[in-house]
Amino acid sequence: MEEHKEAHHEQAHHEPQKRSDIRNYVIVALATALIVIGAVWIRDSFANAGTQKAALPAPAGLGNAPSAATGVSTEGSYFKGKENAPVTIIEFSDFQCPFCGRFFQQTLPDIERTYVATGKVKFVYKDFPLDSIHPHATPAALAARCAGEQGKFWEFHDLIFNNQQSLGESSYNQWASQLGLDAAKFSECSSSRKYLSAVRQDLVEGQRAGVQGTPAFLINGQLLSGAQPFAAFQQAVESALAQG
Repeated sequence: MEEHKEAHHEQAHHEPQKRSDIRNYVIVALATALIVIGAVWIRDSFANAGTQKAALPAPAGLGNAPSAATGVSTEGSYFKGKENAPVTIIEFSDFQCPFCGRFFQQTLPDIERTYVATGKVKFVYKDFPLDSIHPHATPAALAARCAGEQGKFWEFHDLIFNNQQSLGESSYNQWASQLGLDAAKFSECSSSRKYLSAVRQDLVEGQRAGVQGTPAFLINGQLLSGAQPFAAFQQAVESALAQG
């Protein structure tokens, strides 16, 4: 009888401990699941961070889209760096896109200093205006190309991204004057929308290469989307350099 009481007492003693162990296991399992879910969310958010997208109509005659390594020409595009640099970065950008502005402010200076100035990277600019959400994107692109006619594309490019809150015809004329451009020639070029077909061609080429939003980059044909930190570009460029 005493043995039975003792066994019963011991069982009663262990029951709360078992329930406590189960409760602790459940808490740990739930915490682990939340950590995993959070990590996946952060990863996916980072992968898609800094990209602005809008509905884009499929260009006529697009057909089967080629791979990201084909269908994009740099001929006639404005670029920085050596013509025959071993790595080419092609940026598809929208002058009104805030993430493009963030890339210009935070990442491009490091790319220029580390790779463009050292002859390792040719940096090419192409237009990818998201007109449905950025009504100033195409006019700004046309104005920049008109400034380019007079040898001031990159200076105008920088003024636009440094003053995205002030986009408009009056600003473009003011910046043209600030850069010492021929005002009449610039105004005629801009108002005639002379380079509209060229801007549209950039858009078509970007879509063919898999670009869906801005900014987006082709690094020796490999697509990198979003206003990624310099480290992401560094990894891609170093990998391209290692491949020869």
